[in-house]
Amino acid sequence: MATLLHLDSSAFHEPSISREVTATFRKEWQSQHPDGVVIYRDLAKNPLPHLTADGIVGAVTPAESRTPAQAEAAALRAELAEELERADAVLIGTPMYNFTVPSALKAWLDQVIIIGRTAGESPSAAGKPVTVVAARGGGYGPGTPRESYEFLTTYLAKVLTGMLALDVDFIIPELTLARTKPQMAALIDAADASRAKAHEDAAAKAKTLAARFAA
Repeated sequence: MATLLHLDSSAFHEPSISREVTATFRKEWQSQHPDGVVIYRDLAKNPLPHLTADGIVGAVTPAESRTPAQAEAAALRAELAEELERADAVLIGTPMYNFTVPSALKAWLDQVIIIGRTAGESPSAAGKPVTVVAARGGGYGPGTPRESYEFLTTYLAKVLTGMLALDVDFIIPELTLARTKPQMAALIDAADASRAKAHEDAAAKAKTLAARFAA
């Protein structure tokens, strides 16, 4: 039975391009695996706590020696790690906030990256395919004036591959603010084309991955 771990992190529900596109991916995945499992976390609606000293220490302390607070924190980290390890594929939806990831997504990363388990010499989810829908309000691609400000995909590519050893693929709808910012009106057609392509790519990627994990 195929399992998809789906994370959304946009603070907005409507409108949210990242949520729209992850929904397209998930719909296609589920059409291929109607009896499959989807583990869903809305990191904005139900935010995880930030990593604390109890979480850091608890992860490396034997269970019998943990304080109650360390035990609680370690249990959450273990739960998140198990969800990642259990999944056949991972889907992450994220907007760009202030040139990087939302704090809600960063909290998940800090909690799930456990040296000696999900990270380190033998990461427990190594090679698992991850599709990241990374929505950007403006244009940050190669050759654009703000290329050097792009710390959304550049950060996620490094942390997901370098720490968790995951196999990462990006779908990037850009110029998502074109319809709400008068100064971007000339970019509306380009924004609409980018959005349409993101939906098309999401459906195609979901179909490809679903076939890979067919029963």
